[in-house]
Amino acid sequence: MSGTGKEMGETDAGLIVETINPQGTGQIVLACEHASSFIPPEFGNLGLTDTALESHIAWDPGALAVAQRLSSLLDAPLVAQRVSRLVYDCNRPLSSPGAIPVRSEVHAVPGNAGLSEAERSERANRFCKPFRKALDACLDARMESHGKPLLVTIHSFTPIYFGVRREVELGILHDGDTRLADAMLALIEGNAEPVVRRNEPYGPDDGVTHTLKMHGLSRGIPNVMLEIRNDLIANPTGQAEWAARLAALLRRAVRDLSAERGERSHA
Repeated sequence: MSGTGKEMGETDAGLIVETINPQGTGQIVLACEHASSFIPPEFGNLGLTDTALESHIAWDPGALAVAQRLSSLLDAPLVAQRVSRLVYDCNRPLSSPGAIPVRSEVHAVPGNAGLSEAERSERANRFCKPFRKALDACLDARMESHGKPLLVTIHSFTPIYFGVRREVELGILHDGDTRLADAMLALIEGNAEPVVRRNEPYGPDDGVTHTLKMHGLSRGIPNVMLEIRNDLIANPTGQAEWAARLAALLRRAVRDLSAERGERSHA
């Protein structure tokens, strides 16, 4: 699968979501909700320019490449969405305006304006449900065969948002379950680099923890959302470096959590 998925010309369920390394036996299950900028031809690019569709408003640049490397390093199943979040954002509930945004940062999205409730529901059924179903299946299979997994979602964010420079390099985000985030942050505490923050540049109040709540909190499994500044993972070298860094951090955090619970870790 390419970074943007532009080569796709169909939108059946198998091409809307992809499960990579489904037989992986590591404790972690990965998700990448904003893996692709592909917009099915029937939507006519939603009225946006090619430049806009290559930007962060359409997908999370670099996130899929990092997630794929993590999948290999951790032997982790990875569920990746293959359609742009501008068509439907799988990290938002249908009730959220951000699920099918009419504006993203400074860009109006004409193809999303004036949709009826039926049209919005059709988008959710077509583009979000297959992703949710695939992630549910992956987590359920992992629970049946290897015990309780941990859910980690991989994202990237733009270094400049509404003209403001963001200094944070890695955001470790959580909702009501702080276990995995706490374990990761404890390992990083005191290090000057990289610049890591809890619930930055987004947090639960921004509505970004929907996947964690739907698939992690509902199962009672540790979960975390990782946000990497996208200029740091804009090329294969940066992607490899950050994947290796995150893999090592996640392994240590999972071991610490398992030790606390008297369990054996195999992340």
